[in-house]
Amino acid sequence: MNLGRARSVALTGLEGALVHVEADIAQGLPHFAVSGLPDAACAQSTDRVRAATTNSGVPLPQRRITVNLSPASIPKAGSIFDLAIAVAALSAAGFVPRDVAAPVVHLGELALDGSVRAVRGVLPSVLAAAAAGVAEVVVPAANAGEAALVPGVTVHPVRDLASLVDLYAMSSATGALPPTSWQATESAEAGPPPGSDLADVVGQAEARGALELAAAGGHHLLLMGPPGAGKTMLAERLVSILPPLDHQQALEVLAVRSVLGTLPDGLVLDPLPPFVAPHHSASVAAMVGGGSGVVRPGAISQAHHGVLFLDEAPEFRTSVLQSLRQPMESGEVVVARARTTVRYPARFQLVMAANPCPCGLAYGKALDCSCRPRDRLAYAGRLSGPLLDRVDLQVAMPALTTRALRDGAGESSRAVGARVAGARAVQHERWAVEAWSLNAQASGSALRRGRWRLPRHVTADIDRALDRGLLTLRGYDRVLRLGWTAADLAGHAVPDAGDLGMALTLRNQGPVAA
Repeated sequence: MNLGRARSVALTGLEGALVHVEADIAQGLPHFAVSGLPDAACAQSTDRVRAATTNSGVPLPQRRITVNLSPASIPKAGSIFDLAIAVAALSAAGFVPRDVAAPVVHLGELALDGSVRAVRGVLPSVLAAAAAGVAEVVVPAANAGEAALVPGVTVHPVRDLASLVDLYAMSSATGALPPTSWQATESAEAGPPPGSDLADVVGQAEARGALELAAAGGHHLLLMGPPGAGKTMLAERLVSILPPLDHQQALEVLAVRSVLGTLPDGLVLDPLPPFVAPHHSASVAAMVGGGSGVVRPGAISQAHHGVLFLDEAPEFRTSVLQSLRQPMESGEVVVARARTTVRYPARFQLVMAANPCPCGLAYGKALDCSCRPRDRLAYAGRLSGPLLDRVDLQVAMPALTTRALRDGAGESSRAVGARVAGARAVQHERWAVEAWSLNAQASGSALRRGRWRLPRHVTADIDRALDRGLLTLRGYDRVLRLGWTAADLAGHAVPDAGDLGMALTLRNQGPVAA
């Protein structure tokens, strides 16, 4: 029987499906074909595989070779299937033991000289293989670090096809691949990013308090003020007071980077939350994900479990800003195509910074502002009401004065981060039996009735705001969530009227109020 088998993984977003690679060698004119819905790069693997096997000293026979990638209904994209196709064909030709190679997942691109090149998406592919019960994977040596981060899977890194054939030759006696000594790099220690400490920010006590609230509860934040008020400095230091990522969260962040091919050298499982700040010229595809052929994750997925910062937010295209609304609610982005639907995680924390008007001088320096009233309204209107309704904290930052300079630096990131960690610990304990872990993710209906409903005298102010149309029901729920976070930071068992009053005040300083 001239039939060989191997395994690989097909990715759709971050979700992987196990692919069975079958190769058949039959009599007939020399021909090498791949079936099973391959894209152009995958279909061209036949040329790469034939050249690589020849230059590795194990040439495939000049016969009719047919490779099938099953299940055929799943699109196969990229050159990641080269190694599995080569192993299946070599197994059919008798160069590789059939029983040993069949259950192993192979990932990698082949060069014409037989070397194995790195590919994107190895980490989510190995995670999918592990979930399917695969025990061993063969990956390029350059991708071994990320593959080894997946527990329960033995990783065999290879640099060229010849060494892989030798590795399988050694398995003939034992019926299994030799054990590997490859181990994952230890995680880096958590800590604030170098050079980014909250103590660098001068003055702005209210905005600093809002930043602490945002970090403690996972709330979205809008900072409005004139140029030089410290909006960007504050936003860039939010990650320095966020708690470190746990192992699963760090893996998810790294999986997105693996798909993009942006993993750093000296790979470690980094516990620092990501900080993504796209330029205001970014397109909708760059923000939410997309592209022709293979759908790549956008900025909101790159900021998963971290911070998405939009500096000069009104300068972004309206379509880009509106595209954030659904992911802000659901925590994921769904990119639909004619043949497939791709899902990427997008549980990000949005921070926007904006000037009050095109010239930026409307706050505190109205006499110096050169903008016409209608220009100010049009500029503020670029941040739509439905988008702002999803932003819990909307803070106006005044221009700095010499008094703020004399007051000196505020608290450090370490001191503020300790309070944030304490507040999050309280939330994790409170919501332990719920589907969420942070106040910002809590269900509005759960906060308005049942065990977590607050007394009417505590909610009197926000009840009136709702009746007068100053709050939508979504805004009402978000004020409740923010009030719970304020209570957690203050050490209150439940929010009081002061906590909700602070939450309402910090929400009502947006563009309209300004």
